[in-house]
Amino acid sequence: MALFLILTSIALIFVAHKLYHRLRFKLPPGPRPLPVVGNLYDIKPVRFRCFADWAQTYGPIFSVYFGSQLNVVVTTAELAKQVLKENDQNLADRFRTRPANNLSRNGMDLIWADYGPHYVKVRKLCNLELFTPKRLESLRPIREEEVTAMVENIFNDSTKPDNTGKSLLMREYLGSVAFNNITRLTFGKRFMNAAGEIDEQGQEFKGIVSNGIKIGGKLPLAEYVPWLRWFFSMENEALVKHSERRDRLTRIIMDEHTLARKQTGDTKQHFVDALLTLQKQYDLSDDTVIGLLWDMITAGMDTTTITVEWAMAELVRNPRVQQKAQEELDRVIGSDRIMSETDFSGLPYLQCVAKEALRLHPPTPLMLPHKASASVKIGGYDIPKGAIVHVNVWAVARDPAVWKDPLEFRPERFLEEDVDMKGHDYRLLPFGAGRRVCPGAQLAINLVTSMLGHLLHHFTWSPPPGVSPEDIDLTENPGTVTYMKNPIQAIPTPRLPAHLYKRVPMDM
Repeated sequence: MALFLILTSIALIFVAHKLYHRLRFKLPPGPRPLPVVGNLYDIKPVRFRCFADWAQTYGPIFSVYFGSQLNVVVTTAELAKQVLKENDQNLADRFRTRPANNLSRNGMDLIWADYGPHYVKVRKLCNLELFTPKRLESLRPIREEEVTAMVENIFNDSTKPDNTGKSLLMREYLGSVAFNNITRLTFGKRFMNAAGEIDEQGQEFKGIVSNGIKIGGKLPLAEYVPWLRWFFSMENEALVKHSERRDRLTRIIMDEHTLARKQTGDTKQHFVDALLTLQKQYDLSDDTVIGLLWDMITAGMDTTTITVEWAMAELVRNPRVQQKAQEELDRVIGSDRIMSETDFSGLPYLQCVAKEALRLHPPTPLMLPHKASASVKIGGYDIPKGAIVHVNVWAVARDPAVWKDPLEFRPERFLEEDVDMKGHDYRLLPFGAGRRVCPGAQLAINLVTSMLGHLLHHFTWSPPPGVSPEDIDLTENPGTVTYMKNPIQAIPTPRLPAHLYKRVPMDM
């Protein structure tokens, strides 16, 4: 009887709360929520596709309830502009789940910080110190070494006598580049040796990353129905253990760098050295330093692998585009040297290939959630203070109202019209826009373009035996970041002299 009364009271509170919102605010339409759970059981695993489908029914802006928490989803460029520019300041806070709150130490990093003095300070640090053109250029040798290491590994594996004509699983090679690049940029360490073996510290790092993705990718009921949290005490314990494990490894690496600087007096360009050197100047706590390092890792590792894998899938499916990109590379680079990032300015079509991949397959298809710090109007509807706002980047970039033949992989569209993808054109938002735009966008663009350029210059890529290009599966996997459900496999055929397939080592 007592349980029945409790449940009835909760349901009545939910209904009263919802009636209050409906009477006071003109909310966007949306699917009818159930008491307590809202629409949580209506949401399909691939959330951005589910939301795009709902937009066809309810319109380009709609409401969806996670428990009793009001969420508003926008799916067009015009509405994205209203969220990210016209109401940017009032929608610049973050909604943090318990995992995000725990790992960011209540928003003491950059990604999960609310908009305020701390965010402004850390953002300034990123813009003026960490992601400057000078620092990105100084770290270019690391990126180029890792890309050439990938090329060497693909060449060695594909030219083994028993592998002739066999397809390779692309994700393994792309993931190694992203893994080694991000650990060297952030921690100044390469955990993987030339044979592809990962040392003990690297295994711990990979385990932390993998576990963090599992934790962050869930949509648990207890996050949105707080009185249920005591049912999920085991999840709290797992989260605390994960946080302690992450911090323990990071502090060991930070101490190693501090000791090395004391012994040599030399400060490296890696982000960990930069942050430790600037810690007093910017008044950064250890929690903020650790948070920023892991922001870079989570934002820069999987997203790179995802983008290049989707691009390669589209290039295998579209031999015409692949051939056109290779003709440009042959014309500009030739066959007697390898490509460098300094060649990008002469390779406009290659840049368009990268941009088109980010349009059709943004690695974070639902922008990280914005939270209203004040009530605003979007698309003629009220967005109350405390509501969570999501921009469906995937749907915006496939909107037939602003893109011609939006489902076609056609890089030429960006030769016909110059479309910015770093937050100034709201039709293309792989890195966000406004106050929350990704500060590392140029770093990501450089690495993705370099990987694609080397893969296309060194090899011709074709589908596995018995698979036609149009049969390649482009289904997405659920999650905050969107891997291919079935990883792309392709046959590489070398197209340059054998001596150009060697890794170019750099000592940094």
